[in-house]
Amino acid sequence: MTELATRPAADHTVGGIEAPGAADNGVRDKGLGGNSVGLLGSAVIGVSTVAPVYCLTSTLGSTAGEVGLQMPAIFLAGFLPMLLVAFAYRELNKVMPDCGTSFTWTVKAFGPKVGWMCGWGLVIATIIVLSNLAGVATSFFWLLAGEITGSDQIAALDGNKAVHIITCLTFIAVATAISYRGMTATKGVQYALVGLQLAVLAIFVVMALQKADSGAFTTGVDFSWSWLNPFAVESFATFTAGLSLSIFMYWGWDACLTTNEETTGSTKTPGRAALIAMLVLVGSYLATGIAAQMAVGSGDKGLGLANPETSDNVFAALAGPIMGPVLGIALFVAVLASAAASLQTTFIPVARTVLAMSAYEALPASFARVNPRFKTPGKATVIAGVGTGVFYTVMTLLSEHVLVDTIYALGLMICFYYALTAFACAWYFRNELFRSARDFVFKGLFPALGGILLTAVFGKTLYDMWNPAYGSGSAVFGVGSVFVIGVGLLLAGVVVMLVMQRRSPAFFRGEVLTKDTPSLIVAD
Repeated sequence: MTELATRPAADHTVGGIEAPGAADNGVRDKGLGGNSVGLLGSAVIGVSTVAPVYCLTSTLGSTAGEVGLQMPAIFLAGFLPMLLVAFAYRELNKVMPDCGTSFTWTVKAFGPKVGWMCGWGLVIATIIVLSNLAGVATSFFWLLAGEITGSDQIAALDGNKAVHIITCLTFIAVATAISYRGMTATKGVQYALVGLQLAVLAIFVVMALQKADSGAFTTGVDFSWSWLNPFAVESFATFTAGLSLSIFMYWGWDACLTTNEETTGSTKTPGRAALIAMLVLVGSYLATGIAAQMAVGSGDKGLGLANPETSDNVFAALAGPIMGPVLGIALFVAVLASAAASLQTTFIPVARTVLAMSAYEALPASFARVNPRFKTPGKATVIAGVGTGVFYTVMTLLSEHVLVDTIYALGLMICFYYALTAFACAWYFRNELFRSARDFVFKGLFPALGGILLTAVFGKTLYDMWNPAYGSGSAVFGVGSVFVIGVGLLLAGVVVMLVMQRRSPAFFRGEVLTKDTPSLIVAD
């Protein structure tokens, strides 16, 4: 195992707030509640944050529309870079189980400015996702209410802007309150919600296969192993478009790493939980995608997955035909549970990243406060909730097109901070890579490959965003609004960083969280 050479921390307080247990290398204990969650709970949090049932209903159709029958292959292709990056997280967590994860690790590898921007990318991506999840939970709440009551008027309440916003803010408030109360409360809620999701998904897969076997739908197709061949995709442009959707479907598994300071066996358990979560996700996606494709096909007619009239919400169209009227309602419940569960757990990474950035003086000191009763980043959690509510309300009232384009820009943020973290692993352990075959593969080769793949997707996405046709179709001076929003959010991070550099020069001079060099990383 790697051991960090001792070096005095710059200070043991953050703006007058005690930074408990500052480590010799600058890594600090934040005062979070330790040993609050085990391996199973951590894996459940990782799965929940991804929201597999919600991701499937919103992307099965669009992915089938891009790549047709090769949809399962695209799910595998999107899994690969995420798996490679997961190894980077695991190796870095072994030597630095810090709730700042990507932020802390990239600071240690590349220095304060790169690390700060990596943390910014994670925070902004999470705020965007929180807003989207709250909106989805709201829509499915009223859709489900309409299904249960048989009333189109109740289902139509989602179209009332005032009702929609009030319901959405209620979901955000409840999720914030549960997250505020700590990992024990979070874990209990997630066991129920994730268990429900996976159980209903399993029932859907079994019943879809039964429908396919009986030939219930004329659009159904027989299974072929070629569906798993990514090289059968018609063009590279089509492949990258599908891959971008697939990568979004896996985003969020790293939430279980941000709870590392609260996890039993903090150096090993979070990394193992991340890998378990990834395997559960890819298994769920492949099983559901193959079963749905066999039952109704991937065409754009009738119940076909790529039908533009239903592709935005596949399960709403397939619930009744595949599962019947009673069990079909269970699928609506599962989608609502998926969005609500993810909304609650997605507060975990943003609150703990903000806590870490504050503890290391990269953000205002007040965010470093930990609730003495619940041992959670109380203020950071509340601020994340308020920020999400304000962002969603303003975007909804201002322009729904802007809200849609902000969600499309999310992929840029995801690739940005995941790729930086992957490269940070390879660079941080660079003097150990030839110590053994294991070190070379898991600390160098896999993370570097994952970083390269995500950088390629980042570049291709950036290129595609320039076209106004990407996203809602709107433009700013002839440039796609998705490009303007995505790049603008990253540049806004640069501006905030420069402001913080003036307010907190010690962090940016490397005096609080030190950048490690090969001479400071000593192997046993």
